[in-house]
Amino acid sequence: MKLSKAISLKIKNICTEKNITPNKLATICCLTQSTVQNLIIGKSKNPKLLTIIRICEGLNMPLKDFFDDELFEKIERED
Repeated sequence: MKLSKAISLKIKNICTEKNITPNKLATICCLTQSTVQNLIIGKSKNPKLLTIIRICEGLNMPLKDFFDDELFEKIERED
């Protein structure tokens, strides 16, 4: 699986688990709605680590918990 797809699925799963919309996630994490939307639809092929950190901070989630998911076990490079 490509990294952008794994991140997209992880963010969708987080929104479902926390019962929040992507727009609410953006607000909580001090990100633009377009940034979160681009992550979700996979338009962002090389998301910045800082963006993932902001999502984790906004949700009070350790960064390691974001990536501690089977989605990230077999990541294909997107060169």
